[in-house]
Formats: sequence, C-alpha cells, structure tokens
Amino acid sequence: MFCHITQNWRGRPLSSRMAVVELIGATTTNAGLKVECALDESIYEKGVKVTKAEMDSLVIEGNAFHPEWNYTITPRRRHQT
Repeated sequence: MFCHITQNWRGRPLSSRMAVVELIGATTTNAGLKVECALDESIYEKGVKVTKAEMDSLVIEGNAFHPEWNYTITPRRRHQT
C-alpha cells in the first residue's frame, strides 16, 4: 500500500504528524482497498532486545521475489488452555 500512500501525499506538505495520518487515512486504490490510520502517541521503552527464541517463534514467510525485503508475518496461534 505504500506506493498508493506516497502517491496520495505527493506534492502536499507533511507539516505535522496529524497531516501525515490524515493523508494516509484518505488513501484508496482503484480496486477499492482503503487504508485506516491512527496516531499512536504511546511512549515506548528504548533498547528493548528481542531474543533469538522470540525471533525464531515468529511465523515469517518470505516472498519468492527478494524474500529478505518482501515477507508476510502471520499471527501466532494461541494455545487453548
């Protein structure tokens, strides 16, 4: 969707975070896809390290074309208790 988003904000000043959010949220495609966008103003801790075990537990499927750049991350299945 990024190519559609950048086309939508082409030539418009990105003067504030809210301007960016509104331009992203106004993006649609000819096929009818719509983008939803919201500003996350949370404060996140810096320097959080992801362990190898955590990375290995991700469900990542690389695309046939440049899988190092193009991939899908699928949600993990929850264990039923």
